[in-house]
Amino acid sequence: MRYGYFFETQVGCLYIEEEEGFLVQLGKAGEPAAKKAAEEAAGVCFQETALLRRTKEEVLEYLKGERKCFDIPLRPDGTAFQKRIWEALQQIPWGETRTYGQIAVMAGCEKGARAAGQACNKNPIMILVPCHRVMGGDGRLTGFGGGLPMKRAFLTIEGIPWKE
Repeated sequence: MRYGYFFETQVGCLYIEEEEGFLVQLGKAGEPAAKKAAEEAAGVCFQETALLRRTKEEVLEYLKGERKCFDIPLRPDGTAFQKRIWEALQQIPWGETRTYGQIAVMAGCEKGARAAGQACNKNPIMILVPCHRVMGGDGRLTGFGGGLPMKRAFLTIEGIPWKE
């Protein structure tokens, strides 16, 4: 059974989802009513479980600048390559950035900067799998699934400068 939960933050409404004791999704909610209807049709139960409550608390602490590490069991769903990229993202220390090329190398795909970018775009667990810490090769701010204003907010929390 999957459990989902919406919560409001200073960066907008976020959606979290767990399955079998693992966080499988954390992202910008978009339109909560439409998302909830679609998820209910797919068999998601909307209630706050202990894991979702803990995730919410840790995310809110992060957004206040009080948390740098997370203690949530993760199980993002994706291809083997995407999972390698997401594991590489988790190696980026708080307050630091990497380029897509560096992430590709970390995942064992030296010439895979573009593919790394695509995998970052498919990251189902923002913040905890910190794709917001990835910049373009020239150090410029690049796309983000939650939108650039949200990426800027996360970078600001971590004291990371960026180029527009």
